[in-house]
Amino acid sequence: MTEGRILAADHHGAYALKLVGDVRVNLCSSIDDYLEHMYADPEFESVMVDLCEAEGIDSTTLGVLAKLALRVRKQFGLRPVIYSCSNGINRLLQSMAFGKLFDIRQESVVDGTVIREIPAVNDEPEVVREKVIEAHRVLMDLSEENRERFQDLMTALEQKPD
Repeated sequence: MTEGRILAADHHGAYALKLVGDVRVNLCSSIDDYLEHMYADPEFESVMVDLCEAEGIDSTTLGVLAKLALRVRKQFGLRPVIYSCSNGINRLLQSMAFGKLFDIRQESVVDGTVIREIPAVNDEPEVVREKVIEAHRVLMDLSEENRERFQDLMTALEQKPD
């Protein structure tokens, strides 16, 4: 699989995130930082997520995306859109109850918007651990299946390392 990257674009308050390759926990701080910038934009009016070039997405990334949808709904009253072209990723999104949070479109996004890579953020291990815990809490709140799926992981994560 191709190493994961996060690309972004914005134009007059319309934001786009594009996940490329195998997107894992190591990118969660980069995504979080970018989203905080987006939420603070007084011109914010929409956000879409393009997964058409994503090869894999781990549960932490899914949790960060779920948190995005919940915050956008609460703060702005909007429902974001996810574009996904992969049957496997579409099944993953459905199994994680993302249909509750996003309008999921199984098509490609063709857009001439200039897109740039979000710079990598290297947080301390404890900060990353807290982000992983938060992301999984969000996923667990979406459905009973998710709660069961991630309960053992959360128990392990919430134990403080010696």
